[in-house]
Amino acid sequence: MMGYRERMADPPLLKDFIDRPSVVAIASAIAAEVPDLDAETIVAAVFDDQWEGRALKSRIRHIAVSARAFLPEDYPLALAVMRRAGEKVEAGWMSVWAFNDFVEEFGVDDPDISLPALEQFTKLASAEFAVRPFIERYPERMAEQMLVWAASPDARVRRLASEGYRPRLPWGMGLQQLKRDPTPVLAVLSVLRTDPSEDVRRSVANNLNDISKDHPDLVVAVLGEWDDDSAEMAALRSHALRTLLKQGHPGALELLGFSASPQVAVSEIEVESAKVPIGGSTHWQCTITSTAGEPQLLMVDYVVTFQNASGAGSRKVFKGKVVELAPQEDLLMRRKLNLKPMSTRRILAGPHTVAVQVNGAVLAAAQFDVVE
Repeated sequence: MMGYRERMADPPLLKDFIDRPSVVAIASAIAAEVPDLDAETIVAAVFDDQWEGRALKSRIRHIAVSARAFLPEDYPLALAVMRRAGEKVEAGWMSVWAFNDFVEEFGVDDPDISLPALEQFTKLASAEFAVRPFIERYPERMAEQMLVWAASPDARVRRLASEGYRPRLPWGMGLQQLKRDPTPVLAVLSVLRTDPSEDVRRSVANNLNDISKDHPDLVVAVLGEWDDDSAEMAALRSHALRTLLKQGHPGALELLGFSASPQVAVSEIEVESAKVPIGGSTHWQCTITSTAGEPQLLMVDYVVTFQNASGAGSRKVFKGKVVELAPQEDLLMRRKLNLKPMSTRRILAGPHTVAVQVNGAVLAAAQFDVVE
């Protein structure tokens, strides 16, 4: 009998959410603003013979480019059509990214009219990707614009001021100048750090995490200055420092109350299976004993070094738990090791390592083999 997992259909890809109904909705909104233009004409142009093979961002760009062919040649007039359509469109959030993409593709030479359009369109779907070419082309102007957006009464616009300003936004173009000098970004984040919106504060934390990859000590210093003993700031600080904490950065550890030199004894790690097949799993465990004379706060994570094609190994830190141990108190750590291939990680046969990391310091490790 076929198992439940085998009967489950593969989950839909993100690109498949940009479907015919969503494209029809966009095309209808645009066609309603252009005399003698039928929505089906745009739809037919979008669903060409290459549509199925296009990835997510390629589909979004293709919708924008396809629509452009049926709009006035003059960009200001074309953008005006898109802005009127954007006020009326009812489509899924992923497909309406095409409005932002239209500005990114055709409007970078016209910031005076393009930036107000992005402020409008970010309320449909975040313009965090589309704003980045403007930051690269007009750094001083955009530093001022981001401060203006940071003061917006709309949380979606305020979030754009942070998320669009991330030096290392995932899936977005890197902003090399801001990687070198994040001073303009920090001015915006300082305004937004106590924002009433949790989404905005989380974006601030993500931005600081980006900056910490190039300027770790600067981020620790800034967060130290911002500390106001609030629960909101504590959550922001913890999320912003997540990369530095995994790396065992002493300043980040100290800021959150962890010692960079934990006083503990760690038993040998026991791995249940010495050999684990690709796609299988096993468990590991060890005991951590506090040797301090007073209670101490410990951040216990574990590190798996996966085999990779180069043979050097790929290190991944997994979050464990935060615990306060009394003197001589034991903590039994037991976790599952999943060797199932993922879209973001291949599992190759060969030696693997699991290690215990306490307050950023690796204190014990064990090896196991993954087999075909």
